[in-house]
Amino acid sequence: MATTPISLKGRALRLLSGREYSRVELERKLAPFEEEPGALAKALDDLQAKGFIDEQRVVESVLNRRSAKLGAARIRQELQSKGLAPEAVQDAVAQLRVTEVERAREVWRKKFGEPATDAVARGKHMRFLASRGFGGDAIRRVVSGNLEDDA
Repeated sequence: MATTPISLKGRALRLLSGREYSRVELERKLAPFEEEPGALAKALDDLQAKGFIDEQRVVESVLNRRSAKLGAARIRQELQSKGLAPEAVQDAVAQLRVTEVERAREVWRKKFGEPATDAVARGKHMRFLASRGFGGDAIRRVVSGNLEDDA
């Protein structure tokens, strides 16, 4: 029995059923399956018009999934790689900056739990937080043990 090939819209819906994708991500993933020029754009336009593709939901999804583990710099990079509007990325990063120190402190606490005893250990702690995309100010405040919440 012959199977009918899955349409571009069907492939897009299958991807979207797993998680939120931006239009740019869907274009990248589905481009190899486009048989006639313009078919992919038409299918994505239709899905966007029906609300299946929503840039704001993509931003919120990334923030919900990643903000507990990553700093603003890494999340900015991830959002930009999804081809989202620069304004949406800026707004999301601004939201993250408010809680940067608290999130860095929590990531640090889970990994290390106690203050560094020497310069080598302090450097290790700082590199770990930097690799997660936290900013220099937040890293210094967390690693130095400056744990009082100064708003």
